[in-house]
Amino acid sequence: MTTARRSPPTQRIVALLDHFVARRGARFGLSELARETGLSKPTCLGIVTSLVEAGYLARDPHDKTYRLGPALIAAGAVARQNFAAADMAARRMAPLAERYAATCTASAVVGRDVMVLAALAPDGRPTASGVGQRYPFVPPVGLMYVLWDSDEEFERWLAMPPTLPVRRDHEHLRTVVAECRRRGYLVEGLTDTGRRLYSLMAGLTAYDLPAEVRNLVGELASTIGERVYLGADLSARGKHPVSLLSAPTFDADGRQELVLTLGVDAAISGAEIGRRGRALVEVADAVTAEAGGRRP
Repeated sequence: MTTARRSPPTQRIVALLDHFVARRGARFGLSELARETGLSKPTCLGIVTSLVEAGYLARDPHDKTYRLGPALIAAGAVARQNFAAADMAARRMAPLAERYAATCTASAVVGRDVMVLAALAPDGRPTASGVGQRYPFVPPVGLMYVLWDSDEEFERWLAMPPTLPVRRDHEHLRTVVAECRRRGYLVEGLTDTGRRLYSLMAGLTAYDLPAEVRNLVGELASTIGERVYLGADLSARGKHPVSLLSAPTFDADGRQELVLTLGVDAAISGAEIGRRGRALVEVADAVTAEAGGRRP
C-alpha cells in the first residue's frame, strides 16, 4: 500500500489550527501557543503572522493573544454546503434524541479521519460538544464507516495498518458486514473498560509509544467486530448492554455518506433494540431522500 507524501510545514499549520478548534474559542499568547503545539517560537510566529494576514487568525492588539479569525466563517459556510446532509441529519435526529433521552451524532470520513459533524444533547438540542472531534480512520476505528459501502472499500479499510496490534478475524468481520447490511443498522456493546480503551486507541497515532507498550495495550483490545451484536445474540432472553446503534445515509451515487448514531449506554431487551434500530434507520432513510441520495 502506497503512503501519500506529506508536507511537514503544512502539517504544522494544520496542527496549529486544530489546536484552536479543539479548544473552542480560547485565546493564546505566542509563547503559550508554541509550548502547547510543540513548535519553536520563531516557527510559531511565522505561521500565526501569515494566518493573521489571511484572516484565518485574529490578533488582539491589547493583550497580544491570538484567536480564530473571520476568514474561517466564510470557509465554514462553504464547507457546510458540502456537508449539508449533516444539517439535515441534526434536524431529523432531534426528535429521536428527545424521545430516548439519548445523545445522537452524525459523522463521516473526512480525509484520513473520522470526524463528528453534528451532535445533539439528550434533550434534542444541538450542541457544539464533540463536533469536530476526530479519530484515525484505520482499524480498529472506523468499521461502521465501511459496513454499508462497497466491498472494495471494506477490504481497503481492512488492509490498512492498524492503530495498534489487534486480532482480525476476517471471516467473522464478513459475517458482521453481511448481517448489518441485511438488518440496516449496527448494534454495538461496550463495557466501561472497553470504552475507555477504545478511546485511548483512537488517539494513539499521535504518540510514539514503545513497541512493547503498543503490543500490551493491543492485547487488551477485543478483536475487531466482537463488540457488534449479531441476530443470534439479540434473540436471547434478557437484556443486553448496548453502547450505541448506528445507521448509514447514502449519497446520489448510492455510496455511504454519513453514519448516524443513537446513544444507549444501558442494558435493553432485544425487542427494544429492534424498535430503536428501526427508528434510527427511518431517520437515516429520510436524510438520504432529502439530500437526493439513494440506497445502493
